[in-house]
Amino acid sequence: MARSLCPGAWLRKPCYLQARFSYVRMKYLFFSWLAVFVGSWIIYVQYSTYTELCRGKDCKKIICDKYKTGVIDGPACNSLCVTETLYFGKCLSTKPSNQIYLGIWDNLPGVVKCQMEQALHLDFGTELEPRKEIVLFDKPTRGTTVQKFKEMVYSLFKAKLGDQGNLSELVNLILTVADGDKDGQVSLGEAKSAWALLQLNEFLLMVILQDKEHTPKLMGFCGDLYVMESVEYTSLYGISLPWVIELFIPSGFRRSMDQLFTPSWPRKAKIAIGLLEFVEDVFHGPYGNFLMCDTSAKNLGYNDKYDLKMVDMRKIVPETNLKEFIKDRHCESDLDCVYGTDCRTSCDQSTMKCTSEVIQPNLAKACQLLKDYLLRGAPSEIREELEKQLYSCIALKVTANQMEMEHSLILNNLKTLLWKKISYTNDS
Repeated sequence: MARSLCPGAWLRKPCYLQARFSYVRMKYLFFSWLAVFVGSWIIYVQYSTYTELCRGKDCKKIICDKYKTGVIDGPACNSLCVTETLYFGKCLSTKPSNQIYLGIWDNLPGVVKCQMEQALHLDFGTELEPRKEIVLFDKPTRGTTVQKFKEMVYSLFKAKLGDQGNLSELVNLILTVADGDKDGQVSLGEAKSAWALLQLNEFLLMVILQDKEHTPKLMGFCGDLYVMESVEYTSLYGISLPWVIELFIPSGFRRSMDQLFTPSWPRKAKIAIGLLEFVEDVFHGPYGNFLMCDTSAKNLGYNDKYDLKMVDMRKIVPETNLKEFIKDRHCESDLDCVYGTDCRTSCDQSTMKCTSEVIQPNLAKACQLLKDYLLRGAPSEIREELEKQLYSCIALKVTANQMEMEHSLILNNLKTLLWKKISYTNDS
């Protein structure tokens, strides 16, 4: 007769426990192996993503090689390449072509931006910035006079900004900025750096709006690498989660969670006023109109006094430039006539071409962003009026009659309503 594995009744309980222990051990080993596998995969993906996105060493090498051979020059070159008092910290890059780092320059915090690629046109896919010419820093050429360089810059501005009457003033301003060592002359290396930087919308806007409160200050440059003022809080919302966690959070729940991690309402109102003032700055400014083509919370920040500061202005483009590139673009529907995320024109079905007029003005996009931000926690005595004004603002259209007058009226009414509510608080 075959023997039982547990022949005696007194052995059955230990045998059961042994089998149970083996099952638990196998289950533990399986989940341990699974955790190690998943953890290794996450680390590999993170490392691969980091090495692809964060190429600060490559950027520094390109810039410093050009500087040491006398091709480029600028106020940040010596600190970056010789004394090494300008160094890269945390990587903030979201695309390999646009390197962004927190940095320190002579013990001052800043944000370092460097372009890794370039093209001479605007891409209607996802990239709004131009990329580098095939030959790096090849303009202006040796022998170019200052007058000839001024003519080059003037022609570039005319193409980007349109035929503005005061472009000569802007050219002179650019020459002042280009003179990094402040010796009263623009060297060939400084001119090459300035020319490369002028292809970038963010740099041009920083120069144009250098005296405005909500524009980050330019600290210096070398080639097309530039350092700008850092902002303490780099989003309208006060919480940042690891990307792994972000993957599992539904977008609707994420928006609700964002609203919980915001400053107090008076402080939100002050930040909102700052955004409205920035819209004024770029709407028919001294050198033409600029369009905000990505009005998302991640592009806006604020300092410890709750004054709005723009974090990323790469997707704010000259209206003339956008119209020139989008007109006559082939389209099947209005979806083919979108530039960035927020600059939309319509598709002319009779010609199957995009029209050049952007449908929604900057102010309407800003109000759309501010609607949930301001209405949550708004004082009951102004909530109804605030909601009414915000919806009127969102309904603004570029094609409406007397749009500019209506634009100014709505903007001023919103600012007045918010200021009246917070003017006697500590947050004002």
